[in-house]
Amino acid sequence: MARNKPLAKKLRLISAGKESRSIPSWVIAKTLGKITRMPKRHWRRSKIKP
Repeated sequence: MARNKPLAKKLRLISAGKESRSIPSWVIAKTLGKITRMPKRHWRRSKIKP
């Protein structure tokens, strides 16, 4: 990937990186284990818009 990126793409990459983290443990405790994983985008199957 190019070193110089447009600001809009940088912001989209940052938000995609935040989406890919694991779900907090307090959410699992609050929902009594019904929600155990985060719905996230797969990095290889779908690309972020340029």
